Amino acid sequence: MNFWKSAALEIYTHIRAQRLTSIHKTMNKSTHHTTREACIALDQQDPLRAMREAFVLPASTIYLDGNSLGALPKATAAAVAKVVTQEWGQDLIQSWNTAGWFMSPQHQGNRLASIVGAGTGELVITDTTSVNLYKVLCAAAELARKQHPSKRVLLSEASNFPTDLYMAQSVCKHYDLRLELTDAKDLASALNGDVAVLMLTHVNYRTGAMYDMAGVTHAAHAVGALTVWDLAHSAGAVPVDLSSANADYAVGCGYKYLNGGPGAPAFVWANPRVVSATKQPLSGWWGHALPFAFEASYVPQIGIDQYLCGTQSMLAMAAMACGLDVFEQANASGGMPAIRAKSLALTDLFMGLCEARCTAFGLINVTPTAHQMRGSHVSLATPNGGYAMIQALIARGVVGDFRGGAATGEADLLRFGFTPLYNRFVDVWDAVEHMVCMLQANEWQRSEFNRTQVVT
Repeated sequence: MNFWKSAALEIYTHIRAQRLTSIHKTMNKSTHHTTREACIALDQQDPLRAMREAFVLPASTIYLDGNSLGALPKATAAAVAKVVTQEWGQDLIQSWNTAGWFMSPQHQGNRLASIVGAGTGELVITDTTSVNLYKVLCAAAELARKQHPSKRVLLSEASNFPTDLYMAQSVCKHYDLRLELTDAKDLASALNGDVAVLMLTHVNYRTGAMYDMAGVTHAAHAVGALTVWDLAHSAGAVPVDLSSANADYAVGCGYKYLNGGPGAPAFVWANPRVVSATKQPLSGWWGHALPFAFEASYVPQIGIDQYLCGTQSMLAMAAMACGLDVFEQANASGGMPAIRAKSLALTDLFMGLCEARCTAFGLINVTPTAHQMRGSHVSLATPNGGYAMIQALIARGVVGDFRGGAATGEADLLRFGFTPLYNRFVDVWDAVEHMVCMLQANEWQRSEFNRTQVVT
């Protein structure tokens, strides 16, 4: 595997091209001969290296789980404290007006919109991913019924994130639809004239495989189907352009690559051409056209604001804002193109090193190697002991996570997320070194690593 040609060259071709020659000299032509010193040299030349200082990162930890929970921005604690002590503590209920609390879903949503290719006034931050998914699935099902009454299928991927499938099952019961599941390789044939709604996660939570959003959306529209995209493993990690892809609906969470904190509010988007064609089902007062008129009958807002429902958490919204602040700071260092380029280089390096050093221990990469086909996490399959291996790595200070497949007949996976805003090339090197040492010593077989915890 020619790591430099496949990854490091790509990372800096479009940004800071003048640095390319000096970086190139630090790397050998093969991953097999890559050194820790070469990784340190890459970090020294990284246009995004200063962004790491925006986060709280324990010195003894290599954090490769930002695809599950992003790291804490340093500014968050003070921002949340300000809401507690000043806005809530001193200004009390006036802060709904004076601190802009009431319009936070729209204001923060406009900041996030640019990260996912949405326009101003098209996206709001609110509720959870599951709740928002229910809203857009119902809206899509209702619109599909109006446009094509004979279509009866809600199509998704068999390995989609379970909550997406659970919500789809519920929606199907209410709209007399039939949920059909397919493998990614069979999507083209499954996407036929019976499909009313296609629901997919842009980046698969297990394998890291990424769909061509524009291509799949075009194919869905060609058979008269609407598209619903889950961006949970995309937003903040890979370039997303909802508008150019002509997608219909999208949702995503704020606590992974967006670093909004545990349980951060999610977001919802609907294409302007469909947003007012149907109503979302949760007619709460925040989505009312005149919420403080206190009318007995519900009249929805125009546009995306109708997707609001109940009162928002201002503490959570303040934390979410700090995560978005970091992305705005990163714009000075190349923004999303730089983030994506570094993500590809980090994951290329990790996959190359694992292939060279971990295959002999039975760990097999299941994440696509082609750049256009993957997100920002890498999953390694193992025939046994995956959970214990992750626990042993965590004990060494390398934090990834485990996704079991026994219930669905899929492989057990060791999953490692790479967040370019704070992960370094030397982190990749050191993580693989720890993994090799753990495997060589069979540390994962120790009893303390085989006690399953509630959260894996």
